[in-house]
Amino acid sequence: MLRTPLYTYGIICSALTAFAANSILCRYALKPITLEAHTLEPSILEQGPLGVNALNTAAIDPISFTLIRLFSGAAILLLLIFLRRKKSAVRIKPSKSNRLGAFYLTFYAITFSLAYITLDTATGALILFGTVQLCMISVALLKGQRLNQREWIGYSIAFSGFLLLTLPHVTAPSAFGLVLMIIAGVGWAFYTLNGKESTEPLTDTMINLCIASLFMTPIGLVLFLLPDFSLHITLNGALAAIASGALASGIGYAIWYTALPLITTTQAATAQLLVPIIAAIGGIVLLGESISLLLVIAGAIMLGGIYLLVRK
Repeated sequence: MLRTPLYTYGIICSALTAFAANSILCRYALKPITLEAHTLEPSILEQGPLGVNALNTAAIDPISFTLIRLFSGAAILLLLIFLRRKKSAVRIKPSKSNRLGAFYLTFYAITFSLAYITLDTATGALILFGTVQLCMISVALLKGQRLNQREWIGYSIAFSGFLLLTLPHVTAPSAFGLVLMIIAGVGWAFYTLNGKESTEPLTDTMINLCIASLFMTPIGLVLFLLPDFSLHITLNGALAAIASGALASGIGYAIWYTALPLITTTQAATAQLLVPIIAAIGGIVLLGESISLLLVIAGAIMLGGIYLLVRK
């Protein structure tokens, strides 16, 4: 198949849109419902060290969300691979790369969910994508990849637009939320780097998710034993987790692994700065949120910077 620039841009945009959808679904499912304080017992209002309420007021608890998300992603990709190969046996041969990918994916998924309990959206996005940028570009430079003057200018412009969009809405993060989101950013950065050598994106993503599901199961059981956590699943929360896993994660990650061999590490890192913009547009279209002048200006700056970075 001819890999034209239009094809490359198309799959990158598809992957970034999936990431934005994942953020929207995660926020929807895990955001605590606002309850009147006078209707609750004082003990219910107390929080544990991770900031998890004794009473679950969200649509689903973060551990269940992560487990359903990973299992749903693995299941949908396993089904797609089975249908693609028709009646032939589906062989799963995990490689060292798959085990590493699953390790990074597990720690990204669980820390991402837990961090958003105590962080607002803008703060979490700044910490997550700032960490991803730092990790991926540092690794690229250590491996000998060098940016020319135009690429450095493009990267600087894009990151400036990202800061312009997020900083006005950032609040002081909790210590636990900050640490957890940094771990999530490191996990996602290395999961992305791990996919640069993938030759079978669909199969590799499916194997990664299957192994990550196995990794996450004992971790989830241990966390459920802690006094701050309790099992809590509503229908809306479960459906959001399934959509996050099957569509935004499973298919989205497979598309991302398809795109990674076609672009440089720096381009992959910078392109992900568009995710908050896409998520904001999704909020405007799907949730009826209002558009701001700041969003338009920041989006234009980021698009201009990314164009300078990716164009030949």
